[in-house]
Amino acid sequence: MSEVLYERLMPEGAVVRIRRLTPDGGTPVRAVIEVDRRDSGPRGVNAGRRPPPLMAVEGDSDQGVVAALLPFAEEDAAVARLMAQRSPV
Repeated sequence: MSEVLYERLMPEGAVVRIRRLTPDGGTPVRAVIEVDRRDSGPRGVNAGRRPPPLMAVEGDSDQGVVAALLPFAEEDAAVARLMAQRSPV
């Protein structure tokens, strides 16, 4: 059901990904940014464990949601801000 639309490795080893939540061909397309600090080994993305989403959007297509989330997902500083906002104070 979910599909990784974008993925990159951060310098410290965490994986940032944009993941589609809606079934293939479903509209509106919902996607999230997530940061997986334990991507390697049996707890990786294929093991069914999902980190909490940092940001979510809806759009008409995969390209639309990626375009909306990419500015936040491709910059380490933006990812750090999203993580800080998510953390309990």
